[in-house]
Amino acid sequence: MAYDCGTWLAKYLLCFFNFILFLAGSVVLGVGIWIAVDKNSFISFTKIIDNEEVQRKLRDLTYPEVIATASYILIAAGAFVFLVSMLGYCGALRESQCLLTCYGVFLVIILIMEITAGSIAAAYKKETEDKTRELLKESIKRYTTKDNPNAETIMWNYFMAELKCCGVDSYKDFEGSEWAIKTKNVVPEACCALSGKITEFIPVDALCTKTPLAAWQNGCYNEFKRWIDDHINIVMGVGIGLGLLQLLGIFLAFCLCRSIDGYIK
Repeated sequence: MAYDCGTWLAKYLLCFFNFILFLAGSVVLGVGIWIAVDKNSFISFTKIIDNEEVQRKLRDLTYPEVIATASYILIAAGAFVFLVSMLGYCGALRESQCLLTCYGVFLVIILIMEITAGSIAAAYKKETEDKTRELLKESIKRYTTKDNPNAETIMWNYFMAELKCCGVDSYKDFEGSEWAIKTKNVVPEACCALSGKITEFIPVDALCTKTPLAAWQNGCYNEFKRWIDDHINIVMGVGIGLGLLQLLGIFLAFCLCRSIDGYIK
């Protein structure tokens, strides 16, 4: 079917961008399924990588609980990207009004959900902060030792080490947790000033985990908010960029869909 220049451009832009997303989603989905069905081969693969830094980062993904959580996240994210991008790519390539409409509606729903979530968070700022703090403190209750970590443990360790903070509001958030009772420590190693590579979590002061005054006194929630404030331009830029890409996808999908309808008539 012969199209004008604008319609031709819309078609192949949709094809190009969705094909890239389709490949990325396929890779993520494939890795997620691989990890889920054959953990041992994935662990073996991580050991043959000849890069100490990469091996150190991948090592945390090879613990049983972590690898299970990671596989579910990868499968969910990969399947979602795979599905949406396939609708856009196949719809544009095959000039299918049905697929293009589904693709456009998907993007509209996603955009509305993002705007709604942002609006609710802004309108109910205090309630949102309280609920976020509550969820984060619940995750601390699942904190385990660094020798046998789960997903929450890895997240908190890197979070605290990078931001130089401890707990949600303070180190007291670890009081009474299963980890504290089991280890008899007051704070994890990640709450302390660290020597060498932070991924090793080796405190400068060996007594830091027993003496809370030697640990970081500031909570991670406020530190993360401060980090957001310091990088607000980047955060807003990324958010606006993603929003514009979604709007562009919606615009191209419905324009191409209308053009196809016009040529059919």
